[in-house]
Formats: sequence, structure tokens, C-alpha cells
Amino acid sequence: MAQPIFEDLVETFEFLDDWEDRYRHVIDMGKAMPNMPEVLKVATTKVDGCASQVWLHLKTDDNVLTFIGESDAIIVRGLIAILITLYSGLRLEEVNKIDPLVELARLGLNEHLSSQRSNGLRAMVERIRDTAKA
Repeated sequence: MAQPIFEDLVETFEFLDDWEDRYRHVIDMGKAMPNMPEVLKVATTKVDGCASQVWLHLKTDDNVLTFIGESDAIIVRGLIAILITLYSGLRLEEVNKIDPLVELARLGLNEHLSSQRSNGLRAMVERIRDTAKA
């Protein structure tokens, strides 16, 4: 089960009439994210497997995962914002209990993302889950 802030996002997506409105909301979420400091955009935070440039800076403090991210593609920035909503603030043992395919399907994302974006999203989720396991 996702955390309450993600449940709020699911409700927002259910309220939006069509995919174009949802797509705009994803873009707006990306625009609303603060920029990642340039000093954190290094090889160790770069996510391989994404068609665009993607960086995730993940931290685990007191057994809780938090992270920030950035991309040079506006829709991918929005996907990062969604992943932050889904995962950031969870206890490490909870991270891998989340089924990202099920949760993201609740937003209708699986039906409307290109295969490249889907692959990039999987790469980001893999990085998040690997960090929680470490």
C-alpha cells in the first residue's frame, strides 16, 4: 500500500478527465520540483538506462529513504516527482514491498508512456529499490 500522499495523487488522476490532462499534470509536477544542485549531478547519481539525462540523489537516514532528482526532459522530471511521491519518506523495509507496476498503473501511466520512458522509469525504480536493499 502506498503512502497517503501517493493516494492523494491517485485521487487527483482519477479526477482528471483524459490522458492529456493527466500528462499536463505530470509535467506540472516536474516543473514544481526544485532543481537539483549541480554538485549532485555526478556519475554516481546518474541513472543508466534512461533515454534522457536522469540523476537521483538517494539518502537513507534513520532507516528512511529520501531522495531528490532531476532530468533534462520535462516529462521525466514529472515521473521523478511521481516516484518521490511514491517512495520518498518510506522506511527502507517498506520500499521493496511497494509494487511499482501496480501503483503506477493506478495513474494510468503504463498505457501512455513510450517504451523508452517505461524503460527509464524501470531503471529509476531499480535504483531506488537497490538503494533500499543496500
